[in-house]
Formats: sequence, C-alpha cells, structure tokens
Amino acid sequence: MAERNAVIVGAGIGGLAAAIALHHRGWNIKVLERAPALREVGAGISLWPNATRALDLLGVGDQVRAFSTPEGPGGFRDHHGRWLFRSTLQTPYGETLMLRRPTLLDILRKAVPANAIVLSTTVASVENSGGQVTVTHDDGVQTSADLLVGADGLHSTVRAALWPHAKPPVYAGYTTWRLIAPPTDLDSDVTESWGRGERVGIFRLADNAIYSYLTAKTPAGTTFPDNRAELCRRFAHWHAPIPAILNSVTNSDILQHDIYRLPALRTYVTGRAALLGDAAHAMTPDLGQGGGTALEDAVELAEALDGDIDDGLVLYNRRRRPRTQAIARQSATFGAFAQASGPLTVPLRNTATRLLPERLFLRANQSMLTWRSK
Repeated sequence: MAERNAVIVGAGIGGLAAAIALHHRGWNIKVLERAPALREVGAGISLWPNATRALDLLGVGDQVRAFSTPEGPGGFRDHHGRWLFRSTLQTPYGETLMLRRPTLLDILRKAVPANAIVLSTTVASVENSGGQVTVTHDDGVQTSADLLVGADGLHSTVRAALWPHAKPPVYAGYTTWRLIAPPTDLDSDVTESWGRGERVGIFRLADNAIYSYLTAKTPAGTTFPDNRAELCRRFAHWHAPIPAILNSVTNSDILQHDIYRLPALRTYVTGRAALLGDAAHAMTPDLGQGGGTALEDAVELAEALDGDIDDGLVLYNRRRRPRTQAIARQSATFGAFAQASGPLTVPLRNTATRLLPERLFLRANQSMLTWRSK
C-alpha cells in the first residue's frame, strides 16, 4: 500500500487517540495544536466500559488502569442526602474508571511519536479538493495530506471552514464548576445530588482525592468575581460532604465553563476531511460520554480507512453519526431531567427516580456501554 499521510487538527483526547490509531495502521501523521503546550487543566473524567474498550484497542488501557480507580456502586440523591436511586448491581457491560484528565492526556500523548505533534500552530485556512487536503498555518506554512481530521473541539476551525451550513453550538442552559479536592470520607464512591436547577457530582479518584462538579441554571456568559463564595452560597447547606469539599478548596482550584451542545450535523465527512469528538458531536456531559465517544470515533475512523480512503470515510460516517447523535440526544434529555427547577417538576423528577427499577436503568444504557469496534 502506498504511503498515506494524515493531518490532525487538535491535540485533545480525540485528536491524540486518532493519531495513535492511524499511526498503528501505518499512516504518517502530523498533529497541529494551537496551544503552546499540551496541558489539560485539573479535573476528572469518567471512562465508561465503551471508553475502556477503545483505550484497550489503542494499546493504552493498562496504563490508564494503573492511574485509575474502578467506579463502584453509586446513585442519585436529593440535596438533603436522601437516596432517590441507589445502584447495588455491578454493570455487566465492563469496568468504569475514574482518573484525572491531565493523566489521560499525558498517557495518550506519550503513545504518539514525539515529532508528530506541532504546537503553537493555528489553522488559517483549509483547501479540500482533488483527493488531497491542504492546511495553511497562521505563519503561511502549508501542510498537505491524504486525510484531514478535525478534532479541534466545540468551536472547530475545521468545521467552520468546511461545513459552512453547520448550525452554531447551543447553550444547554446551565454552567458547571469543576474541582479536585483533598481526600474526605464518602459513604459511596459515586453520587450525584439534585436540587432545584442545581446538581453536585462527587467521585473518588485513585489517590483518594475527590473530583466534583457543581451545576446551576444561569444565563449564558455569567461569571462570578469569587467562584468559591458563589458555590458556598448555593451549596453550603447541602448534605455532607459537600460543605467540607467546598471548605477545602480555593478559587484557584475551581474551573467554570458554560455547557454547550452541537446541533446534529448532516454528515461528519466532506471530501477528504472527517470530524470527530466534540468537533462532530459536542454533547452535554450528563452521561459522561464526550471523551468516550471521541475515543470510539478514533478507533473506528482508523479501522474504516484500512482500504480505500474515500470508501472508508463513507463507512466512518455511516457507523458513527447515528450512534453519537443518539447518545447526544439522550445526554441532553437526561440533563434537562436532572436540572429540573420548577415547583412541580422537581417533585415529579424525584418520585420518578425513586420508582425506577435498577435493571431497567442498566438496560437503558446497554447500547451505549456495549460498543465494540466492527
């Protein structure tokens, strides 16, 4: 087979995973990243069974496990700490892992040839015609390849250049604060607690540190001069250990991001360009599947391209678009349910959750968690 070249825009989880998958199949790869360093700021990530299978196929699963903790039983509470739904069954679909996002990014980076990653490089324009793609950098340098992979996130430059009719990201209606706190006592490794338009997730990491996210309905773009004070105002009266977690961190430990989702694209492929991860299907984090589906995308893209490139891109689009868009819809629906804030909708949500049979909950997630490469 003739030598094949791919240029990947974006060196996040999806871009690095695509680089690993294509490199393993003999592609020459170049990863263009606009940041001056590969740095994922402090937060955690949940890797569900589909994600761990993808990591195994990328050859880094055991390295990830070495820095992870298996996610144990958990469930949903109200803001007083009363259980609404508590899982006692082990999922039959595989292991779920919790680890720090910077650790995952570092493991993926080390699996990519060091000279393949080009930092401090912004894409200025893209030409996609004649069985070739040409990427022009901000300094005028051009990179040509047989394949362009847009893995550059929610506000993708590649998508903006080659998908001119794509609708812009849509605000999901709430903001999220993320933090990692020192170890504290937990009565369950995994919980998400619900109030009125507010939520708190708590997860134990491998070193017993606590990863937590806190959400609230706010107008898009709302910021606060003192995030910790705002979190204490909203959540200090919630059940233990939430007040203790907030008391153990400073403003420098807290990240705030508004949550956006991407309206469904008609295709993930145009010419010799393909989108993956958030660039293709940015979803709300309510099912913890943003990173997992990006890892799946990378594996399936490389597999689909084992033969003819153009046929492989058609196959990739056919396989990935229905699945990822269905998960994105499911995630948005669950997010709206969990973020309920009305005087009638909150009690109805809580009652419905209390009545949910555990086995039905597992079956509802079966198709999402049982992914395997074709």
